[in-house]
Amino acid sequence: QVQLLESGGGLVQAGGSLRLSCTASGRTFTRYHMGWFRQTPGKEREIVAAISWGGGRTYYRDSVKGRFTISRDNAKNTVYLQMNSLKPEDTAIYYCAAEQVAGYNYHTAPSFYDYWGQGTQVTVSS
Repeated sequence: QVQLLESGGGLVQAGGSLRLSCTASGRTFTRYHMGWFRQTPGKEREIVAAISWGGGRTYYRDSVKGRFTISRDNAKNTVYLQMNSLKPEDTAIYYCAAEQVAGYNYHTAPSFYDYWGQGTQVTVSS
């Protein structure tokens, strides 16, 4: 079992920044690729960014490229999502998730992720 705890959400004006953190406990953190997802009411959960177990490979959805940065500190069992130049359309509940490493590549579909945090609300006002 892996427990994931997110923090860092909140209310920010458009153009502002937030940094989300997700700390894992329970199993060896480097056994997992990590992802950040988001969801708004009535919509499916979507990938925002993902990072490989060692941190060497990352993925971003097109709408956040150049604004968001995913990173991880394996010594602290923590993955981060730095969000800059926030837009109202970034408003959502953000979840971190862990995918057990089973090959070279991580996945972007939520169904591949084994463990989820409880979510943290990010609200961007216009």
